[in-house]
Amino acid sequence: MEENDDFEHAVQKANKMASTIKKKSQTSGKRKNTDDEENEDDVIKRYGLDDYDDEELPSDLTSGIGGLTPFTSNDEDPYITLKDEVDSDDEDFVLKPTDNLIALGRVTEEAAVLEVYIYNAELNNLFIHHDYILPTFPLVLEWMDYDVAEEEPGNFVAMGTMEPDIGIWDLDVVDSLEPVAVLQGNRPEAKKKKKKKLEKKGTLGQGHSDAVLDLSWNSHVRNVLASASADKTVCLWDLSKGEVVSVLGHHQQQVQCASWHPQESQTLLTGSFDNYAAVIDCRDPSENVKKWKFSGEVERATWNHFNPFNFLASTDRGMLYEVDVRQEKPLFTLSAHEEAVTGMALSSQIPGLLVTSSPDKHLKVWDIQDSRPALVLNRNLHMDILHCVTCNPDHPFVFAVGANKDFKVWDIRESAAVRGHFLKRMPANIAMECAEDDQDLGPDGEEALGAMAGLRVQVRGHFLKRMPANIAMECAEDDQDLGPDGEEALGAMADLRVQGDDDDDAEEEEMLAGDRPGAKKGAGGATHDGDGKKKKKKKKRKKKTLEV
Repeated sequence: MEENDDFEHAVQKANKMASTIKKKSQTSGKRKNTDDEENEDDVIKRYGLDDYDDEELPSDLTSGIGGLTPFTSNDEDPYITLKDEVDSDDEDFVLKPTDNLIALGRVTEEAAVLEVYIYNAELNNLFIHHDYILPTFPLVLEWMDYDVAEEEPGNFVAMGTMEPDIGIWDLDVVDSLEPVAVLQGNRPEAKKKKKKKLEKKGTLGQGHSDAVLDLSWNSHVRNVLASASADKTVCLWDLSKGEVVSVLGHHQQQVQCASWHPQESQTLLTGSFDNYAAVIDCRDPSENVKKWKFSGEVERATWNHFNPFNFLASTDRGMLYEVDVRQEKPLFTLSAHEEAVTGMALSSQIPGLLVTSSPDKHLKVWDIQDSRPALVLNRNLHMDILHCVTCNPDHPFVFAVGANKDFKVWDIRESAAVRGHFLKRMPANIAMECAEDDQDLGPDGEEALGAMAGLRVQVRGHFLKRMPANIAMECAEDDQDLGPDGEEALGAMADLRVQGDDDDDAEEEEMLAGDRPGAKKGAGGATHDGDGKKKKKKKKRKKKTLEV
């Protein structure tokens, strides 16, 4: 009986606990619901969300973002104290009136690149401005100022490649991925269309079918471009239409070079692997053609702009010719290089000054005045194989030389032989600059130059055996620049005595005497002899000169 009573008492106690727990959960749920409702009401009232959807847009839409930017730049904003600094790279990027553009085609292991360099002769600066990645190997570049789109002046380069097309690049557009225009060539078609192609081969307006080897822009008729090709033809292009207007087939082999006459807009000079150079009147190309045969394939041909009747031609055998178009035979025949003459350029303003380059790694300066060629300078530039050379139109002594792996811009006035030989033919402004340089030496300029030359000869002779091979070679080339009397001139300069040499010799004798046995020394290690007073006087004299 007692056990049954205990069991019933336990059951009743458990039921009471369960009922109390249920009541508490129900009351807490009611409170939570009421709290959430109160919180939502408070948020709506506090932030005014009842009228949120009824909000009107501002009537003045123009004062949106513009109201946040009242100043056009940070320099005008008075609340910004740290102004924008001028970047020196940005200054270099802006072209100056004294800058010259140099377009260079380069082939690297990664890609073919068209590089644009800036050269400033006044500041003696040369740096790359921008470049373009090319789709194929560049062979020739020709600058022109004709815009095929707007027909306004600009900076453009026509480029010939191993492909029959001619690309025209705008050098004023930096981040360009492709040329602004392409003069389409006559590309080979599929075998199925081979018969049709043969039928159209003789028609005009088809462009080249092989690599473009040379280009020449007509500065008088600005929309005309001549192109020489390995397909044995010369095409005349109308840049305004991008079409071929005439095809010249007067050569039997690949046409290596072409050049418009500097004064006659209709006259074109060409050179070919068939050993002929030709002058053709493009108004009637089938009739007005005159040819000259040379020894070897014609590499370069250019007009002598100082004599409109003459042109120069070079061959793969290292020969150089000057021809008067009114005569049948050349005015002179010159063995200029040991290998082919691949580069040839006349000075823009100095009559008779001709520069040639060759794969023999030598650059030579000639004087061809009055058709009497004379060698002025022969210099190994240590740049591997030399391919081309051109003259700066603004600075007649500055030439750009292209080599197998690099290029160089060189003012040939650095050579004493060139300065002395062409001194009388310099333009007035350049001669004035040279005169001002001489005035900078002062009244004793010649004596000072002689003294400095003597010192240089003494130093060079003393350390000649210890010089590296390249420096010793440069010294030898400097000596050659002095001409046939170079050794006598060097000997004369070496014998010159600079003012003060006697004092230096005396000081040297005193220093050596201190190390000789029997010489008297004082506490400070100084020698005590009869020349002690002279030594003190010398020190005082040197001190005065330093103070001044």
